[in-house]
Amino acid sequence: MDLSVQIGSLTLKNPIIAASGCFGYGVEYADTVDLSSLGGVAVKGLFLSEREGHPPPRIVETPAGMLNAIGLQGIGVRRFVDEKMPELRARGATVIVNVCGSTIDEYAEVSRILSDAEGVGAIELNISCPNIKEGGIHFGCSLAGTFDVVSAVRKVTRLPLIPKLTPNVTDVASFARASEDAGADAVSLVNTFLAMVIDVETRRPKISNGMGGLSGPAIRPIAVRMVYECRQTVKIPILGMGGIANARDAIEFMIAGASAVQVGTANFVDPFIWSKLIDGIADYMHRHNIARVADLVGTVDLRESTTHA
Repeated sequence: MDLSVQIGSLTLKNPIIAASGCFGYGVEYADTVDLSSLGGVAVKGLFLSEREGHPPPRIVETPAGMLNAIGLQGIGVRRFVDEKMPELRARGATVIVNVCGSTIDEYAEVSRILSDAEGVGAIELNISCPNIKEGGIHFGCSLAGTFDVVSAVRKVTRLPLIPKLTPNVTDVASFARASEDAGADAVSLVNTFLAMVIDVETRRPKISNGMGGLSGPAIRPIAVRMVYECRQTVKIPILGMGGIANARDAIEFMIAGASAVQVGTANFVDPFIWSKLIDGIADYMHRHNIARVADLVGTVDLRESTTHA
């Protein structure tokens, strides 16, 4: 069976990617997970400089999910290239770097630096984080802003370019189209949903930022719908994510139109989930006589049933 996935010039050995923000820089899990066995590792978001993020509390569990407002804490792109990339290369990881910015120029400069770094496989443009006020989602909630930032980064890199789209818009497919028109090689969706949890005894939000991003199984059906809508609109590959907890969830995203999937929150529940996901997809393909995982993508059957009770 062929589990490989093509994203622009990048070949993933299988469709399972560790999602940005939930897997550190990859090296933290290197003694738990064979990084080379994953289709890809999307590392924690990077700005030009180091960033503190929000003060705690920054994470709270919710029914069927998790709310976070980390605030894109990070070590900055140059420290990542110097300190983390050597080990990622040594471990054989396929590295997708999540790029952040407060301005279009910052997005472009971070991407340029990464383009010169040995071993970076692709760039995921984070234009959708709901937890910071500057940059980020400011671009991702504007069609013109999305087009402009993707276009600017496209000019400075030949690496596969993957804008990460926000679900906090009315028509996510139009943002996928703007990304494609600007030169993106793929899109990833969805990022977290803006949400809020209040402690009724203190009447205060349970995280310091007030609001944060909701992830986990609670958002999966909405994310699947958005992937399906984008598949009907664009020709470039889609990396689907949102509440994937097992192989069946991943397969659901692929049937809806995702060429590959990213898994985040489930990693906190089960750090050993990765081989279960890959083996589960392979088992499904065997049972359904599917030779290539690419043949599963976008195969949802929406025909009305002709059977009657």
